[in-house]
Amino acid sequence: MNKVLLYCRPGFEKECAAEISAKAAEREIYGFPRVKDDSGYVLFECYQLEDAEKLMKTLPFAELIFARQMLVVGELLRELPTEDRITPIVGMLMGVVEKGGDLRVEVPDTNEAKELTKFCRKLTVPLRASLRASNILLNYESPKRPVVHVFFIAPGTCYVGYSLPENNSPFYMGIPRLKFPSDAPSRSTLKLEEAFHVFIPADEWDERLGSGMYAVDLGACPGGWTYQLVKRSMWVFAVDNGPMAPSLMDTGQVTHCREDGFKYRPSRSNISWLVCDMVEKPVRVASLMTEWLVNGWCREAIFNLKLPMKKRYEEVTQNLAMMDAALKEQGINAQIQARQLYHDREEITVHVRRLWAAVGGRRDER
Repeated sequence: MNKVLLYCRPGFEKECAAEISAKAAEREIYGFPRVKDDSGYVLFECYQLEDAEKLMKTLPFAELIFARQMLVVGELLRELPTEDRITPIVGMLMGVVEKGGDLRVEVPDTNEAKELTKFCRKLTVPLRASLRASNILLNYESPKRPVVHVFFIAPGTCYVGYSLPENNSPFYMGIPRLKFPSDAPSRSTLKLEEAFHVFIPADEWDERLGSGMYAVDLGACPGGWTYQLVKRSMWVFAVDNGPMAPSLMDTGQVTHCREDGFKYRPSRSNISWLVCDMVEKPVRVASLMTEWLVNGWCREAIFNLKLPMKKRYEEVTQNLAMMDAALKEQGINAQIQARQLYHDREEITVHVRRLWAAVGGRRDER
């Protein structure tokens, strides 16, 4: 298997292809991407047979911005016989995967492919039984073993491969399944909820998203992101000249600051979270977030960068590199992650966490 398959948002295949090509070249792994517009996936074909697995092992999935999932696959299986689709799939995996921990039969996130989901659900049970009988899957699910993926792009046509549990998305199709809260002021609330699932390990939620923390929401109106913070019993400074949802104000946890988000400065020194979903040029938002982090006005930040119509990957990498350089120049060690989330559209979501800052030649833990 010499191909790396990446799921992505339909319409962003070129950005995903540019990213995987750049990341592979950094590791001296060479190949070429196969891209089909609006397909919802990218195939990166390596020149050397063993390089696909090498790339999957050495490229941290968390570094990828435009990919929802990353796995190694073989040749495309075409025209699977309707009377027996399972045997060719099992044959493709023989000698490749042994004692896998899970099976996911998936499709691209397109309207056409979604018509296959019912078939995929029906296929999963008998396919799992055959894979277990062939020792390709364990007789029980294990989060520590490789995940077997069967990715149908059309009826009777699929890629078959595997991903590594410590370096993949834990979600089916790479998409967290979230339910819109009926009492939330706007659907944008799902962006921040998904960001928490993607960027903050579940076993750290109590510590990093705990009750009683102080948070700032820049460009808060009508309160979709503030809702997520209030839901976690935080005290929120909602900064926006527009109106906030009365239901949020009634909680007593929200202070509405009628100010320009670019001019607002915090009145407290113990802000744990800064969140921002303002519609502005990405470089302007990135510069504002950098100012907050450099000055230590917040401990962690989650914000969206709206993307231009062209050169979107280049725009993203330039802004993230600018932030990284500015923080390092000030002696601040920070973790920066970015991802185009399922609930994003023409934007990406960025998470930055201050780890420590050098003060007077010593480390200042933040």
